[in-house]
Amino acid sequence: MPVRPLSRRTFLLGSAALVPLLSGRAFAFGEKSRFIPAVARHGGRWDTRLSGLRRIAWELQRRTSVEVLPDARPFALSSPELFDYPFLYLGGDGAFPPFSEAEVENLRRYLTFGGFLLADANDGSDGAGFDTSFRRELARVLPQSPLTPVPSTHVVFKSFFLLDSAPGRLLNKPQLLAANLGKRAAVMYSQNDLAGAWNRSEAGDYEFDVSPGGEPQRELAVRLGVNLCMYALCLDYKDDAVHLPLILNKRR
Repeated sequence: MPVRPLSRRTFLLGSAALVPLLSGRAFAFGEKSRFIPAVARHGGRWDTRLSGLRRIAWELQRRTSVEVLPDARPFALSSPELFDYPFLYLGGDGAFPPFSEAEVENLRRYLTFGGFLLADANDGSDGAGFDTSFRRELARVLPQSPLTPVPSTHVVFKSFFLLDSAPGRLLNKPQLLAANLGKRAAVMYSQNDLAGAWNRSEAGDYEFDVSPGGEPQRELAVRLGVNLCMYALCLDYKDDAVHLPLILNKRR
């Protein structure tokens, strides 16, 4: 009989009780039964990919057994409600101002106690724009966890689909980057505008062209998004157990 993977929510229900958190509350991921992407608000252009987040939630439901609410819920990084959501998306088109101390501290707690952050350079920047701002703020949030390349052998590339690349709307960088806490990748970062490949217009058409690989590249970006969601929902995968029938009975 397959064993259900330990969820981040279950993990936090135990671990969060060990420490005092903001305002005397013991925060943990809530009892919500459906996956809903949370989106980080910041002082820049943070909201250009909301339809993409809703779309990847819908794709997660269509392709896996995960129960989903295809929504994207924005929160300030200082909000205690972050702790109800195991998956947090931080994107942006261009630079953004520094986080407040309260935002830095709350995001650090969120990541330390099991939360997962997907950072996504919607502008495809490298050494400017979103890229510079994100690296600056991550160094404040997790100063002991520098970004490092995610190897092709990492479990995120086999948490649902078997993948060997990390494209988005663009393919500026061949690899994801990660900030690790112990053996866990608490943060993964794409400079390829991953959610840009998922975004749809109000008419339902894909909003952006995908380059250089066109529609096959878009499909790979969707599959990577599903894998990232699955990684966020499970505390850890063992290499010999990532394809349990429990999560694969809708695999196509």
